[in-house]
Amino acid sequence: MTAPITPKVIVQAENFDVSLEERELREGRLDVGAVLSFTGICRDEGGLLEALELEHYPGMAEAELTRIAVEACKRWPLTGLTVIHRFGKIKSGENIVLVVAASAHRRAAFNAADFLMDFLKTRAPFWKKEHFKQDGEGSWVAAKEKDDEDAARWN
Repeated sequence: MTAPITPKVIVQAENFDVSLEERELREGRLDVGAVLSFTGICRDEGGLLEALELEHYPGMAEAELTRIAVEACKRWPLTGLTVIHRFGKIKSGENIVLVVAASAHRRAAFNAADFLMDFLKTRAPFWKKEHFKQDGEGSWVAAKEKDDEDAARWN
């Protein structure tokens, strides 16, 4: 078995290009049989939400995302892995997070992406504030028990 790959992890305010990130993981590679991408998008909550504001601790967020991504690379035989998480004020309909997993076989890519999203929701140091159209002030989003339950299945 080959050594785990080094994942690409980025925390940025700017939007990302899903096609470009997918292409980077497979270009010139004949050992890639599957590329799976997950893009998390800001919902409008039934037309009520104007934007979601994400805050993080620079350095700490990248370190934790990298730790989670490296763990995924150890668990599954991936040929490439990219994780991009945005911060700042993100309007409804805009991208928030991207996970792209490449592997020789589909199951490893599916599992790695699913694992990453479960742990990004529970362990990544991001704080979310919802800004509704009616009151621009916004309110902080509490952690959800369901997210903890989803992450617990990987133990």
